[in-house]
Amino acid sequence: MIENGGNVSVIGAGTMGNGIAHVFALRGYKVTLIDVSAERLEKAVATISKNLDRMVAKEIIRKETKEQALKNIETALSVAEGVKHAALVVEAATENEALKLKIFEEMDAHAPADCILSTNTSSISIAKMAAVTKRPDLVIGMHFMNPVPVMKLVEIITHSGTAKEVTDSILRISKDLGKVPCVVNDFPGFISNRILMPMINEAVYALHEGVAGVTEIDTIMKLGMAHPMGPLQLADLIGLDVCLSIMQVLYSGFGNNPKYTACPLLEEMVKEGKLGWKTGEGFYIHEAGSKELKVSARFS
Repeated sequence: MIENGGNVSVIGAGTMGNGIAHVFALRGYKVTLIDVSAERLEKAVATISKNLDRMVAKEIIRKETKEQALKNIETALSVAEGVKHAALVVEAATENEALKLKIFEEMDAHAPADCILSTNTSSISIAKMAAVTKRPDLVIGMHFMNPVPVMKLVEIITHSGTAKEVTDSILRISKDLGKVPCVVNDFPGFISNRILMPMINEAVYALHEGVAGVTEIDTIMKLGMAHPMGPLQLADLIGLDVCLSIMQVLYSGFGNNPKYTACPLLEEMVKEGKLGWKTGEGFYIHEAGSKELKVSARFS
């Protein structure tokens, strides 16, 4: 099993992937960040460097610590190259079941035989991913929260075949990263998104049906329920495409249960490419460098 400071491979250089690479590298692990795009890898390392600079400015870490963390990161353009020395792989690709299954097959084919294969999926079955490998006992979910360097929770998802020593190892590693791990069983959406996504979806329905506006819905949930941000703002942060994908997983995973039907407005916005922060517009307008919350003209 992986030791503190061991070799970790992270697949996917997007928001979650670069955040996961950040926290492992900062804690002394040797990280290989993998993506098929050299441009995305370059951007990811630049983002990690910028976020570490922010920690230096806030005197959370020293400049020397930042420099060592960056030295702990290398990049690779293929799974085969990037996982060959790994003791742990964290898959953090797009929330797409077919893509993740394909990646798990590659991970299994090229990672060392005793390497733990984990996934940062927020909703997809861990057992399905384990089933395409020859090491189902070494497969586990390791669901980090966004933004990874800040959020404390790691949702650890075990399927029926996950070995106890694997769960114990991932619990230890999560704590070593300064996180608080919580173990749950392998059901659609696990705990975090089984509860969160229907709430977000209901907020979209309330907007769709004209019960209240964007600002009113978010303000009520922030001030009345003590949420740090409203559900529509949070949906923009997560990505409306991701929210829709998770609702679809819940719907099919629970036997087409109508209570998990995605709101038509959510489907419509995804079709239009209005995905939130990542595209600059969702329920709000998101301008680079601006913290102002301005409601999209569509809803104002």
